[in-house]
Amino acid sequence: MSLKRFFLFVFLFISPSFSALLAPITKHHIQTSRFYTLKLYLMTPLQHTDLLLHIGAKYTAVDCNHNYTSTTSWPVPCNSPLCHSLQKFQVNTTNCNITRTTRNRVPGGCVILTHNSHARVDSLALPTTNGCNQGQLRVFPKFVLTCSAEASKLLKGHAKKEIVGLAGLGYSKYSLAAQVSTTTSIFAVCLSGSPSAPGVAFFELPKPYYFLPGVDVSDHLNYTPLMFSHITTQKTNKKHFEDAYFLGVKSININGKPTAIDQTLLTINTNGKGGTRISTLDPYTVLERSIFTTFIDAFTKESTTMKLKPTKPVKPFNLCYEADDVLETYLGPNVPLVDLVMQNDVKWTIFGENSMVRIVDEGLDVWCLAFVDGGVKSVSSIVIGGHQLEDNLLQFDLGAKRLGFSSSLLQHKTMCANFNFSINSTIKLF
Repeated sequence: MSLKRFFLFVFLFISPSFSALLAPITKHHIQTSRFYTLKLYLMTPLQHTDLLLHIGAKYTAVDCNHNYTSTTSWPVPCNSPLCHSLQKFQVNTTNCNITRTTRNRVPGGCVILTHNSHARVDSLALPTTNGCNQGQLRVFPKFVLTCSAEASKLLKGHAKKEIVGLAGLGYSKYSLAAQVSTTTSIFAVCLSGSPSAPGVAFFELPKPYYFLPGVDVSDHLNYTPLMFSHITTQKTNKKHFEDAYFLGVKSININGKPTAIDQTLLTINTNGKGGTRISTLDPYTVLERSIFTTFIDAFTKESTTMKLKPTKPVKPFNLCYEADDVLETYLGPNVPLVDLVMQNDVKWTIFGENSMVRIVDEGLDVWCLAFVDGGVKSVSSIVIGGHQLEDNLLQFDLGAKRLGFSSSLLQHKTMCANFNFSINSTIKLF
C-alpha cells in the first residue's frame, strides 16, 4: 500500500467523527437564463428545500408564505441583541414592525430592510462528509434566516416554483456558511455544468475534496488573496447590499498575450465600484464596456491565427463561430486560451469549455464567446459568472483571506458532477 493510500485509509476509517458538511448544487437552464440551487433541509419536521445559490448574499432568505410550516420557527424579537446585530450595517432602520400582523409577520418582529423582511430562527440540517461521501445529517436548531413573501422577488423572476428563497454565502456572520461553521471559516463550491448530475458545496472542510475516479482536487489548488467589499445593486427601485468577494485581477491574457486594459478599472474605488468579483447569479462573465471591447478585439485577432472565422453573433453574445469549423477537445472547443492573471502572478486559465457556449437551434449550430458587455456604468468592472465557474473548485478561506481555485477540473480527468453522494454510514456526527 502506498503512503498516500495508507493515510487516506486512516482518515476515512479510523477518524471517529467529522464536523465537515456538504450540500448538492443543481444547475438550472431556463431559456437564456442559467442559475444554481443549493439543496438543504429546513424546518421541523425537516424538509428538502431548494434555494437559489447567491455567493454574495448576507442572509439566507425564504418566502415563509410559500408552504412554510414548522414547529420550531420563531421570530427574532425586536430590540433584542440578535436583532441589533442583524441590523448593524443598515441605514435608517426601523427596529420594529408594529403595524402589520400576519401569520409570519408579527408585532415587534425584527425588520431587515435589506430584504424588506423580518428575521426568524428555525432548524436547518446538512449532511456530514469526509470529503469522499456523505454521512448522517447534522441539525442546527437556531439557524437565523430572513422571512418574507418578497423573497421570491429576489430570485430575479427566473426560478421554478419549488425554489422558495436564496442561500446566502456572503461573509456576513449570518450567512449560511458562517452559521454552520464552528471550527474553521472555510467553504468551497464546485458548480456542475450538467443539469442532471449535481455539483457540491463543502463547509468546514479544508481538504480533501475527492471526485471520481479518486482525484483529490485540494492537490491542484492555486491561491490568491481574497478581498471583501460591500456593493450596492439596484433592483425593483430598491437598494440591496451584498457582501461581495473580490479578486485582484491585474490583467487578462489571450493566448498568453496581455490585453490593454485601463488599470484603474481593476481596482475597487472608494465608492465600491470597479474590481473583479465572483457571482453565481450572473450566467456569464460580464465586462465593463472598454474592457469588453478590448477583450473581443484581442480574442478575434488570436482566433484568426487559428483559422477561425467569426459568423453572425447570437444575442446576448458578440462573437460566434460555426461549430463545424471548431475542433473539440477534452477541454472543450479549441479556441484561444484566456488567463486571468492575479496580483500574485498566479493564473486562472479558462479553457474552451468555460469560455465558449454552444447554441443549437433550427439551422443554427455555433460556438459563442460567453462574455457579455456590462456597459459603461457597471458596478464591478469584471464579474466572473456561472459558466466560467463550472467545473472549477473554489475554496473560500475567510480566515486566511485567500481563494483557492483549481481552473478546469477537466485537466485532471474529473469534474464537479463526479462527487460520490452515496451515503457512508460510518461517518458520524461531530
